[in-house]
Amino acid sequence: MYINGEWITSPQMFPVFNPATGEQIGAVVDGGREDASRAIAAARAALPGWSALTAYERSSRLAAAHQRMMARRPQLAELMTREQGKPLKAALNEVGYAADFLLWFAEEAKRVYGQTIPSSRSDQRFLVHRQPVGVVAAVTPWNYPVSMLTRKIAPALAAGCTVVLKPAEATPLCAVAVFEILHEVGIPAGVVNLVTALDPAPIGEVFCTHPEVRKLTFTGSTAVGKKLAQAAAPQLKRVSMELGGHAPFIVFDDADPVHAARGVALVKFLNTGQACISPNRIFVQRKILAPFLDTLRERIEKLRAGDGMDAATTIGPLVNQAAVDKVDRQVRNAVELGATLHAGGRRLLENGLDRGFFYAPTLLSGVDTRMLIYREETFGPVAAVIAFDDEDEVLAMANDTSYGLAAYVYTRNLSRAVRTFEGLQFGIIGINDINPTSAAAPFGGMKESGLGREGAREGIEEYLETKLGGFSI
Repeated sequence: MYINGEWITSPQMFPVFNPATGEQIGAVVDGGREDASRAIAAARAALPGWSALTAYERSSRLAAAHQRMMARRPQLAELMTREQGKPLKAALNEVGYAADFLLWFAEEAKRVYGQTIPSSRSDQRFLVHRQPVGVVAAVTPWNYPVSMLTRKIAPALAAGCTVVLKPAEATPLCAVAVFEILHEVGIPAGVVNLVTALDPAPIGEVFCTHPEVRKLTFTGSTAVGKKLAQAAAPQLKRVSMELGGHAPFIVFDDADPVHAARGVALVKFLNTGQACISPNRIFVQRKILAPFLDTLRERIEKLRAGDGMDAATTIGPLVNQAAVDKVDRQVRNAVELGATLHAGGRRLLENGLDRGFFYAPTLLSGVDTRMLIYREETFGPVAAVIAFDDEDEVLAMANDTSYGLAAYVYTRNLSRAVRTFEGLQFGIIGINDINPTSAAAPFGGMKESGLGREGAREGIEEYLETKLGGFSI
C-alpha cells in the first residue's frame, strides 16, 4: 500500500494470479478499515497544500507523470497482460489511453474558469469561484486496470483534490505500478494514497461513511454502485458512478453487412467482451442477416485464445471461474430456448487452456426476449444476434433496458443516423464507429448505467465546487 508518501508493508498479504495460466505472479498487502482511515487522514492533511498550488504547478506534475508512463509503456503493458490477461497489443493500447488522461487533465487544470455576474445593484458585484471538492475516494475495476485509475486520479489532482484509491482485488499490481510513477514524479506525500484489500466491502464502507471524504467515484457493476450510493447518501457526498452496460449494436440494411460484421467482431471481442461498452445485443435488419452472420462466424473462428504474452493470441481469458460460469449459463439458456449456436458455446480446455479461464468466442442467432442474454449484461465473448424489420421496432427493442451506457449504429443514411442518435437512450453512441471514446470526450451513461461523466471538460467538473461571492462596494 502507499499512504502519506510511504510504501506500507505488512505480514497480512493476499496473492495475485495470472488468469491465463493460474500461476501466482505476486502478492500485496491485505488492508482494512484502519488503513483506509489512515489514508483518508493523510489525504485530508495534504489537501490545503496541494489545492494552494497554482494550476500550472499541478499541471506540471501530471505532465511529468504522462511522460514517465509513456516511457514505461512496455513494462506496464507486460504487467497488465500477466495480471489481467488481455493480449499484449491491447495492453499497450490501454497504457497509451491511460497516459492520455494525465496529459489531457494537465491542460484542463489551467482551464478551470470562474465568472463575474452583473448585479441589479450598483454597489454589488457577484464573483463565481471554482474550488476542489476535497478528499476523493476512488474505487476502480479490474478490466481496465491502468486507464480507469488515471481517468479518476488525473482530473481529481488537476482540480486540486487529494485522493485515496482502492483498486480491484484481481489487479492490484497494476495500481502499484501507477502509484510508483506518481511517487517518482514528486506528487507530495498524502496527495495520492493506495489501499489494497482482498475484501473490498470494509474499505467501501469507510469511503462511504467517513466524514472527511467529500466525493466518491466508482467504476463497476450497477448492483455494487447502488449500494455505495445508498451508503454515501446520508452525508450527501458527491458521487460519480460508471456502471454496467447492455449495449445495442444496430445494423440497418443500407449498411455493408461485411463491414459491419467486421466492426462487431473487433469491438465485441475486445478484452474478451469484458468491457462496459461491449455490444450485448446485436440487431441486424433481416434482409442482410445471412451475409452478416457468415462474415461474423468467419471472423470468430479465426480468433485464437491463449496467453496474452504470445504474439499469436488474439483473445485472452475471462477474469475468474464465476465469469466463465455466468457466460456459459447465458449461452446454455439461449440454446435451450431456441437460439442457434453458430460457433463456440463451451469452455476451452485443450492445449493447456484448462489452467486458465478461457471460453470459446461464441455466436448465437435467433435470440429473443425470453433469454437471459437478452436482459443481462454478459461481460464475455458472446455475440448475440437478433433480427429486426424496421427502424421503429429496433429503437424500441434497443431502449428496452434499464441500462443506458453505450450504443452503436451502422447506416449509410444520414437522416437515419441523426434519428437514431437522438432516439437512443444511451450516453455514448458510435455511428459507424466502434471506438467512440477518448480522453477528450465525455464518458458516462444514462439510467442505471451511472451518474456523471469522466474525461473531457465534464470530467474535471465532477471534482469542483461552485462558490458565489456577493461583494458590496
